[in-house]
Amino acid sequence: MVRKVYKYPNEILETPCEPVSEEEFDTPELHELVADMFETMYESKGVGLAAPQVGILKRLAIIDTSLGEDDAKKIIIINPEITKKEGKQRDEEGCLCFPGFREKVTRAMKVVVKARDAKGKEYEMESVELLSRAFQHEIDHLNGILFIKHISALKRDLIRRKIRKLTKAGEWD
Repeated sequence: MVRKVYKYPNEILETPCEPVSEEEFDTPELHELVADMFETMYESKGVGLAAPQVGILKRLAIIDTSLGEDDAKKIIIINPEITKKEGKQRDEEGCLCFPGFREKVTRAMKVVVKARDAKGKEYEMESVELLSRAFQHEIDHLNGILFIKHISALKRDLIRRKIRKLTKAGEWD
């Protein structure tokens, strides 16, 4: 089921998430949420989606840099933490909570993430370039940090003003 993606400035997007508890792993509810999140992300043409973006304040995100073309690229990160960062990359980033807005953001070129899958199995994954960027972007969401925090105050203010104008015009819900 495709879920509603909350748009900025909804306060849920800047609220840090609670960890997924031991009792919640490998439950029908968790598996359904993950399936719904993938469906929602593909519908929105995104490469990542964090639970707070669909109104769930849990440390859960999904990533698929193949946009649904390769099942092997589907990644579920639950209670993730970045254990290592290296280098820098600067590239354009967007967010499903800010449809139509893209800005250059500097992130680490390479990160190592420790997380758990939907069954609760712990794993570690090394990533570079786009996947590294996606990990950092989605984990930021889980910490209540939006990508606009990584751009200049001037650009951030311009985006906020445009969103207020779109909201006033009834074009931003």
